[in-house]
Amino acid sequence: MWLQVRLYLLLGLMFALVYGFITGIATWLGFGSLVFYAVMAFILVGIQYMIGPSIVGWTMRVRYVSEKEEPELHKMVAELAQSAGIPKPKIGISALNMPNAFAFGRTRGDARVCVTQGILRLLNRDELRAVMGHEISHIKHRDMAMITLLSVVPMVMWFIAWSLMWSGRGRGNAGYTALIGIGAFFLYFVSNLMVLYASRIREYYADQGSVRMGNEPHNLATALYKLVYGNARVTKESLGQAEGLKAFFVNDPSRAWNEIRELRQVDLNLSGTIDASELLALRSKTVRVSNSQKFMELMGTHPNMLKRIKHLSTLVR
Repeated sequence: MWLQVRLYLLLGLMFALVYGFITGIATWLGFGSLVFYAVMAFILVGIQYMIGPSIVGWTMRVRYVSEKEEPELHKMVAELAQSAGIPKPKIGISALNMPNAFAFGRTRGDARVCVTQGILRLLNRDELRAVMGHEISHIKHRDMAMITLLSVVPMVMWFIAWSLMWSGRGRGNAGYTALIGIGAFFLYFVSNLMVLYASRIREYYADQGSVRMGNEPHNLATALYKLVYGNARVTKESLGQAEGLKAFFVNDPSRAWNEIRELRQVDLNLSGTIDASELLALRSKTVRVSNSQKFMELMGTHPNMLKRIKHLSTLVR
C-alpha cells in the first residue's frame, strides 16, 4: 500500500510540475493546445499498453512453456502466485544466455513471468524461488503499469523541446523560444530522474514482497550476488540486446562489473554465496558505496546492489 501511495504521489507531482509549463507555452506558440498534448500522451500510453508485452516477448526471445514441459517451474510459480493472492501468470523461458528474470504485462490477469536459460543454470531451487517471488511481487503491486504512466511525462517533455528546436516558429521571439526549449529540456531531465527513482523504489518493495512469501532473505541475497557475477561475464553483444529493457530485470546487468568490488564487503569467506550469518552481520555494519557508484545509481533503474543487500539484512528474522 505504501509503495502505491508513493508512486501515486510521485505521479501527481510530475504532472503538476509540467501542467503549468505546457499550459503556458501551448497558446503562446500556437503549436497546439493542452488538449493536443493530453491526446498525444493518451495515444502514446495506449500504443505502449497494447503492444508493449508483445514487443518485450519478441525482444527477449521468450517461448512460453506448458506445465508438462516445466513442471517444477510451474509448481513454484503457482505456489508463489497463490501466496500473493493473484492469478497464476503465464510462464516463459527466454533464449538469452544472460542470467536474469523478468515480469511484464498489462494487468494481473495478463501478467507473464519469465526466466532466461542463464539463470536456470546459475541458481539452485531456493535461490530461483526467491527471484520468482520478487517478480511475482511486481505483478501483485501493479507497479509495471504505474511505471508506464510515469514514463509518459519525460516523453512528452522531450517532444515539446524537440518541436521547439525544429518548428521554426516565433522567429521574432527567438530568445523566448530558446528559454522555453531550455525549460522543456530541464523538465525532461528532472521528470526522467523521478521515473528512475520510482523504478528503484519498486525494486526494494519487490525484494520485501518475496521475503513475505516465505523466501529466506539470504537466498535472495545470494541470488542477487550470483546474478552480478553472472552478468559480469556476459558479452557486450548480449548486453546490447537487452539494453532498452533492463528496467524489467532483477538487477541492472550493465552495472555488474562496477558492483563486484563493493560486494566483497558482504561475502566475508569468499564462498560465492551469502549465508544467513553473513547477512545478519551486515545489518549492524556500515557499507561503503563509492561516489561513482552513487552517481550511477542516481542515473539507473535499479538500486545499488550493496545497498539492496544491506536492506535485505534488515528483513532477517
